[in-house]
Amino acid sequence: MGDVAMTIPVIDSFARSNPDVEITMLSSPKFAPLFEQIPHLTFFPVDTKKEYKDVGGIWKLFQKLKREKQYDCVIDLHDVLRSKLLRTLFKLSGVSVFKIDKGREEKRALTREERKELKPLKSTIQRYEETFIRAGYPIKTSFEGLYKETISLSSTIKNVLGEKREKWLAIAPFAQHQGKIFPLNKMEELIQHYTRNTSTKIILFGGGKNEQQKLEEWAKNYPNTISIAGKFDIQEELQILQQCDALLSMDSSNMHFASLVKTPVVSIWGATHPFAGFYGYQQDPEDAVQLDLACRPCSIYGNKPCKKGNYPCLNNIDNNAIISKLNKYI
Repeated sequence: MGDVAMTIPVIDSFARSNPDVEITMLSSPKFAPLFEQIPHLTFFPVDTKKEYKDVGGIWKLFQKLKREKQYDCVIDLHDVLRSKLLRTLFKLSGVSVFKIDKGREEKRALTREERKELKPLKSTIQRYEETFIRAGYPIKTSFEGLYKETISLSSTIKNVLGEKREKWLAIAPFAQHQGKIFPLNKMEELIQHYTRNTSTKIILFGGGKNEQQKLEEWAKNYPNTISIAGKFDIQEELQILQQCDALLSMDSSNMHFASLVKTPVVSIWGATHPFAGFYGYQQDPEDAVQLDLACRPCSIYGNKPCKKGNYPCLNNIDNNAIISKLNKYI
């Protein structure tokens, strides 16, 4: 999800600087709202869990795309098995094809256990830009946010959150992998701090069933705390994020969604590292909370088990370090 969000600044900038180019964007149906503001772009929903889930499905997708338009160029910003197969079919049919350079060798050097090369790598957004440049389309990302002005919240949202009369702090405490999740007991202490010592409204973001259960528990136990997990679609969540004064998140998709609506993000980093190139678009590097440990980063995606067994990169972070950064906004 974060990868898709990071394409928005680049594709939006490309579309606005190339008004004569028609764009077809292939992605999961749930991401369609992210692309609604981009001019001369047609969103083509691709459900890889149903209609296009296997080799036969990719062939069907290729045939359907070929019938609809005569494409001059295919740009693969994902470079996974399905997109490799699809771009190969286009290449064999005579269409120019370009793919992202993910910098896999550099990332292995960044995360290896010994002789780690700890240095900032190209951002993912820069890698997207370079893919367009190789395809012959000069581009300079100048994206200024999904919304040009503050969006008025719908009555549906206001029925859950009420009118905004205080600071709103969004918290997204979960991520896809354990190596990126701040200990939940320490996160609860942060919620307790802000609900007891300030008039801040806490808005909890999450997705999975187990996540929703924990967030509802916190919402029940702490005043002025509301869980919106599972209650709104992606467009509504973006509008809520835009109204928030800050987001506290992990290295997760919510960091990138908040970046699209120009909401400041204080992000917590454990097994992963901003140097890998996945930091939020135009976010302040000083707002990353992390520890300097010889073993960090041990993973690009946070999916490897901790060799120390207890994730000191996360467990040893002092809550006061997080509070001091959030207090710039809350």
